[in-house]
Amino acid sequence: MAIRYTCRHCETEIGTLPFESAKEAILLLHKMDEEEVEHFLTYEKDGALTVRCICEQCEQSLQRFPDYYTLNKWLQ
Repeated sequence: MAIRYTCRHCETEIGTLPFESAKEAILLLHKMDEEEVEHFLTYEKDGALTVRCICEQCEQSLQRFPDYYTLNKWLQ
């Protein structure tokens, strides 16, 4: 099992943690409430966990154009 980090806006893969490194991260993820889990985490068929976060480029775009926060999907 691995933990994959992908940008929730542009779908760019940010990084992957192998299972040995993921144990501590999984313990922290269990502290999230149910709504956060559904919004940011996806369990894949291969057993991997995908965490939807934000990449640096999208974060910079959101800082320059804060109105994008009101849109569900601002990248086409």
